Amino acid sequence: MASAPEMTKHRGFPGGMPSTGVQFTIRRANPRGVTPIKALPRKARPGTKEHKIDAAFMHSLWHHFGPEPFERGNLDAARLNLLFGREVVAADKEFDPLSYQSMLVINEKLARQSFPEAFENFFEI
Repeated sequence: MASAPEMTKHRGFPGGMPSTGVQFTIRRANPRGVTPIKALPRKARPGTKEHKIDAAFMHSLWHHFGPEPFERGNLDAARLNLLFGREVVAADKEFDPLSYQSMLVINEKLARQSFPEAFENFFEI
């Protein structure tokens, strides 16, 4: 079996959204290869369960990292892909979508427009 790539674990970051089965982080690096980060279309509309999950993930990102660049690490690619290219963008030109060490940053202006509730101190589930 191939050894898993290095992956930073973001201690204190929520593992997922309670009562949904949706994960925000992964437990271990994938030994078969890193899931690429790429922009995926988001079909969730405000008021839907899917939108609330995206808002909860954005809330977690903002309250854990703030406006500073952060390493992809153990953040779930499926969740990131729904925000990538819009509310979350590459922090530098050398962005590697296949690296757990790639740096990301929140596009605060767009994120506040898309998920204003994510920037409140408390997020109600």
